[in-house]
Amino acid sequence: MLKKPLGLLGIFMIVVGIGYFVGAGVAYSKVQGGYGSLQSFSEVQDVELSYNEDGQLIDRGTVENAQAIRSLLADDWNFPIVSGDLDPNDPLVNTATEYMFQMATISYHILNGTQTVTLMESDLTDADGNVATEFMCNDQTVAVPTPFPEEGISCEFEVDGRYWTGFDRMDPVEGQARDMAWSGTAHALVAELGVGAATHSTLQLALGVAALLAGLGVVCTVMGGAFIWHTRQTMALAAGASTGPANEPASESTDA
Repeated sequence: MLKKPLGLLGIFMIVVGIGYFVGAGVAYSKVQGGYGSLQSFSEVQDVELSYNEDGQLIDRGTVENAQAIRSLLADDWNFPIVSGDLDPNDPLVNTATEYMFQMATISYHILNGTQTVTLMESDLTDADGNVATEFMCNDQTVAVPTPFPEEGISCEFEVDGRYWTGFDRMDPVEGQARDMAWSGTAHALVAELGVGAATHSTLQLALGVAALLAGLGVVCTVMGGAFIWHTRQTMALAAGASTGPANEPASESTDA
């Protein structure tokens, strides 16, 4: 059998299949380790989504807020939400969808928030030492009183859907409002949640790779077994044909 090409190919395919199985096992073990680490990280942080008694996702007590956040995530960010990840029986944030929903929650409240900006006289003084007579607050012109108030002038600035790059940093109001709305803490939380989402997605991809390797192992092993079986059958048939009954010698003729 070993000298038959199909038999040799069968043995080779089985060896390759075993290699795929080993690779699948290693990949799967690494994935499980990653899932365990991510789960522990999520449990330590103890961040959970909120659901009402009907199992509906809520934010700050209302379903409407949660729906608006979901719309931001799905429609504005085009994130493919996996509804199965949003489980009221498992509110811990530990899946890509939950991480992204939490990121969208933070961003939603920033984008729709209001920042109290207090301008001092130095904020409205130009390089020549001239104090501005007016400034803009939410597209409205505000006159600067004289004398300038010691406590400064306040402006309730509406973020109005502005991301970090949507502010005019040279404007005295928007420049301060940008740092207040998109603070270092906000950026850090968004970045951390993004890492969690990316990690979970990568682990899912790695799990798919492990499954693919296992599938290839099955295919190679079955094909190798089929080649070996075919070779054995062919050799058995050939051996049977070569050891068949010999032709009988012709009988001697007798004189009548």
